Amino acid sequence: MPKQSFSRIGVIPWMPLFGLLLLFLCFSAPASGSPLVLNTDDEYPLSSPDGTGFEDKILKEAFRRIGKEIKIIHLPSERALVNANAGIDDGNFVRIAGLEKTYPNLIRVPEKIWMFEFAVFSKKGDLKIKDWESLKPFDVGIITGWKILEANVLGTRSLTKVNDSEALFNLLLKDRADLVIFDRLQGQVLLKNKGLSEIKSLKPNLAKQDMFVYLHRRHAELVAPLVKALQTMKQDGTFQRLIDSVLYPK
Repeated sequence: MPKQSFSRIGVIPWMPLFGLLLLFLCFSAPASGSPLVLNTDDEYPLSSPDGTGFEDKILKEAFRRIGKEIKIIHLPSERALVNANAGIDDGNFVRIAGLEKTYPNLIRVPEKIWMFEFAVFSKKGDLKIKDWESLKPFDVGIITGWKILEANVLGTRSLTKVNDSEALFNLLLKDRADLVIFDRLQGQVLLKNKGLSEIKSLKPNLAKQDMFVYLHRRHAELVAPLVKALQTMKQDGTFQRLIDSVLYPK
């Protein structure tokens, strides 16, 4: 009985397909030296698409000190969390503590990057807002994915959730909300840059919260070195110097 060649038993016809599959895997798998992708919905002066925010500078330096390069991308708040938790991106910043309870694939880097002042903004400068409870008589706007707000802004006359700060402040401009809640620093810079002098930030703050970086759990080994890098940056003055370079440029 003559021996069958590989081509007759069907091996050769499959080889091109197998080769294409290997090619696809090679190009689709991230290279070991490729940058980690961190996402955020933070805005200037904290973060910006051109990388000039002080959080951008702090994180790039901290990761450089542990031998890693990062790429920062900007996404809507909720999508940023979902993508980081799903492992589509490598991490998310900056967020309040405790999100690992809802997003179990995320690990908090327990060294704060910044503190948010959650403040009320309104065209009605005479509003008396002193705590979460005092929001109830009003039409309120917040950004979807800001978890501290989703947990505490309850029972208001109406609550409108939007994807970003532009839509948030448009609620006030179009009289679709009495007040909105946003980070005081980012909000004040936004109002100044857009010339929205009719909108004011009210006092007191609703809350002050330390804010952190979260990494996907596949990068758990980076948490301790990153904490050390951030602490060292604070000790040697780099941390504050990077903040000042953005907030108080010479």
